[in-house]
Amino acid sequence: MSERKECTGFSSLGEDIKKARMAKGISRRALAELVNIVPRYLANIENSGSLPSLPVLYDLVSICNLPIENYFYPQLETDLNPQRERIEQKLKVCDTQYLSVLEAALDELIKLTEAKND
Repeated sequence: MSERKECTGFSSLGEDIKKARMAKGISRRALAELVNIVPRYLANIENSGSLPSLPVLYDLVSICNLPIENYFYPQLETDLNPQRERIEQKLKVCDTQYLSVLEAALDELIKLTEAKND
């Protein structure tokens, strides 16, 4: 059996859920009911760093509109710089037929970056 790694990417999960819940004006009790858990369980997630089960995690990040990739891939840049933000917006409006060309170009750039870093 493989050794279990610490889930450092989830260290801000509880705080993020709490902030999102409060920003949406949802009480702890109301969010717990939406997710079908008891409010005490949600309080432990928000305040004590307890990790929820996968179905509960899915419901919480969906309802709170949290980017799940931040928890599973904490090494990814979460604060986009202005150029990345512009590119992201352009990708959203790009016609689907051109996405394969863009993806292939990005794959090659990633390979170049990885080779450079080796």
